[in-house]
Amino acid sequence: MPHAQHQDEDGQPGDEGDLSDLLSELRILLPGAQMLTAFLIILPFNGGFAKIVQAEKIVFLLTFFLSMTSLVLLSAPAIQHRVMRPLQDRERFKRVADRIMMCGAFSLALAFILGTNLVMSEVFGHIAGIVACVLMGTLIICMWWWLPLHLKHARKI
Repeated sequence: MPHAQHQDEDGQPGDEGDLSDLLSELRILLPGAQMLTAFLIILPFNGGFAKIVQAEKIVFLLTFFLSMTSLVLLSAPAIQHRVMRPLQDRERFKRVADRIMMCGAFSLALAFILGTNLVMSEVFGHIAGIVACVLMGTLIICMWWWLPLHLKHARKI
């Protein structure tokens, strides 16, 4: 049975019940998380890894944990959807899946930031790593959160 088309406050069709949009968005985020995680998995097995300082090893472990966390969270809605079929409460599932996806995106953003720090610190030194980390964090905040919220707000004016 098809689900009802929802409308936003302006009477325009909304995406409140559209799981295909959510799953498509997850398909965009997952490859980034997978590539970062693959890079991090092989890193300790490289000969030079043993030579990095303890602080960089801690950054590595945090980055690896956040990257793995993002993979689990970003893949969870698709797996949950499969396990729960047929969905009894599509709207509730979408709300929960959306929150899980945003937590996964947040974990991925932190992993990107720390991964940037890890690479730049190794190549150019600790100060360059911190600067690059701040720049990457700023870029992610602007492009992933600030710009969409700004555009959403500007549309209402």
